[in-house]
Amino acid sequence: MYVNNYFLLLPVLLPIIAGVLLVFLKFKKRESMLTYVFIVLAIDLASVIWIACQPESSLELSLFMIAKGLHVYFHVDMLSKIFALLVAFVWLMAAMAAFEYMGHEKNEEYFFCFYMIVGGVLSALCFSGNLFTMYVFYELMTLTSMPMVMHSLSHEAIMAGLKYLFYSVAGAFMVLFGFFYFAAEGNGLYFTPGGVLDTTNPSGVMLLAVFLMILGFGTKAGMFPMHGWLPTAHPVAPAPASAVLSGIITKAGVLGIIRSVYYIAGPEMIRGTWVQYLWIALTILTVFMGSMLAYKENVLKKRLAYSTVSQVSYVLFGLSVLHPVAFVGAIMHVIFHSLVKNTLFISAGAIIYKTGRTKVNELPGIGKEMPVTMWCFTLVSLTLVGIPPTSAFVSKWYLATGALASEIPVASWLGPVVLLISALLTAGYLLTISIKGFLPGADYDYSKLVNKEPTWLMLLPMIVMTALAVILGIWPGGLMNLITDIASAVL
Repeated sequence: MYVNNYFLLLPVLLPIIAGVLLVFLKFKKRESMLTYVFIVLAIDLASVIWIACQPESSLELSLFMIAKGLHVYFHVDMLSKIFALLVAFVWLMAAMAAFEYMGHEKNEEYFFCFYMIVGGVLSALCFSGNLFTMYVFYELMTLTSMPMVMHSLSHEAIMAGLKYLFYSVAGAFMVLFGFFYFAAEGNGLYFTPGGVLDTTNPSGVMLLAVFLMILGFGTKAGMFPMHGWLPTAHPVAPAPASAVLSGIITKAGVLGIIRSVYYIAGPEMIRGTWVQYLWIALTILTVFMGSMLAYKENVLKKRLAYSTVSQVSYVLFGLSVLHPVAFVGAIMHVIFHSLVKNTLFISAGAIIYKTGRTKVNELPGIGKEMPVTMWCFTLVSLTLVGIPPTSAFVSKWYLATGALASEIPVASWLGPVVLLISALLTAGYLLTISIKGFLPGADYDYSKLVNKEPTWLMLLPMIVMTALAVILGIWPGGLMNLITDIASAVL
């Protein structure tokens, strides 16, 4: 029996309606528009926090039935709460940075219009209680986030937006194959820990359907060979859009994979099959490839985009070994990477906005001009490398420990080795920026030194997320317990 808890629609409809209204309200003062956006996103975060505090048994909402088996249905479990809280919090932080950054961009009301709409769509995606509902809002997320990539309407931005769309549509078609096949099985598509399908002797077509869903959702997560949109879209999108694309929207693909493998197909269906082994191989390849490409890249935002390709596949690797310890590490890395990568992109945006420099070789001495920005950049870089006691050390430890405990031939040791190599490369492509930024050498002209820090609107989100990225590594216990409970339910 479904409980009509329409308050679940608040974090979905509020930002969507507010985003649409923004275009028509025509604020006379920019400050009034920014206040409007801030209030909407603050209420959105407060509503998600309130929902997260409610018992899961009461958090379900049946909206309507489109056709037999196609039911728009929300159900909030612990996984939903974690992802929804992450989305709402980061969305508010990145918006605050955008308040300053977008001041030099044209048509910023349209940016914030789509920004709020995407936030509402992501909340709906997190709250989805079955595969049909998730698929609908997953597609809406692609369509509503594309204008943020194309915001400048330059030739490069339009081409990047179209590439983002084409990759996303290709991934969605692969997911659609799995959706149709699972729907035909007649077992229902409601998310259930451990899966709803019969895992005994799965047919070749069923295994293919699961793999296509992994690859399809993996497109948004930047998994090889469907990663190509990331390094193209990020350099041309406004920095706040790049931040949420990298830190949040890629995680929508991760959530899709978790729901498909752990809540629909069931992990036992693919354990020991070619699907699991090929999935592991693709994640290991993506981790190494992304790190190498980031290490060689000179354009700052493109370097960070390749870093995302690598780091999100850390998460996918943890999910692919089908071990509870690695699962815990994967979900923790979702959170930690989101905080880190949003901080890195906002830092990059501050550098570009205040100095006009877009390439790494232009950044020696930047730490002297923007010390707070670069200290935030440095601390989250140390986190991403996995230096204790920062948060990503904890998630990477669990990923490596879980992989070793899985005893999968080759992958159980190769995975941790590649993670270690990737960590060294991460230090190479991030910490070298900080070193040269703070220690530019004798050739640097100190006589022309000018403070170019952005205002508190950009600094505050960076400082808050940097602090969380470190603090959650020192005291990860509460979060770890919640995720452990999820892992024990699905594995």
